[in-house]
Amino acid sequence: MPPSPLLITSLGNPTAQYAHTLHSAGHTIVQSLAHHLQYPPFTPSSRLLAHGLISRPPPTSPYAYTLWQSPSYMNTSGPAVALAFRNWRREPGNAAGKLVVLHDEMEEPLGRVRVRLGKASARGHNGVRSCGEVLGGQGVEFVRVGVGVGRCAGRGKEEVSAFLLRKMTGVERGRVEGAVLALVGLLRGIAAEGEGGEGFGRG
Repeated sequence: MPPSPLLITSLGNPTAQYAHTLHSAGHTIVQSLAHHLQYPPFTPSSRLLAHGLISRPPPTSPYAYTLWQSPSYMNTSGPAVALAFRNWRREPGNAAGKLVVLHDEMEEPLGRVRVRLGKASARGHNGVRSCGEVLGGQGVEFVRVGVGVGRCAGRGKEEVSAFLLRKMTGVERGRVEGAVLALVGLLRGIAAEGEGGEGFGRG
């Protein structure tokens, strides 16, 4: 059986103000993925795909991956992701496609990527929680990949917020973008796995 096509979505906050902040590490790594796969630049998609930024494989690409950046603020990511996935699956060749959600993962070492099923605990991540609530309510299974952004020194809500919403340093951005090689390997496994990504960690 050939690998499944994937809609690889990234979560983050829109506008240049939040570009390459730790909380938008999902957007940063999906942009790095597009460059690594030699995809065309991201462009705005249609209303059917929630107006998210999209990059599709060129005709000569061996990858059946569509890359899509959520246009929503992090805490309300679910509806746009669900709409984009529903309509993407209606496109020719995507009926058996799978959904992958890329997001930042606090408490994981900087640049480490980890796979979990979408129904696993959100671990306090509001964007993941929004996706889980909306997609789970529609009976949609998905796989999520967390990109480690390190650990905040403080534990207070304001300290954590300031940590996540600050711009990455050059070193931090390099580590997140450099995780693309590990991500490509994980994506191959997800595309080859059974419906919903069975076989991946549930932690």
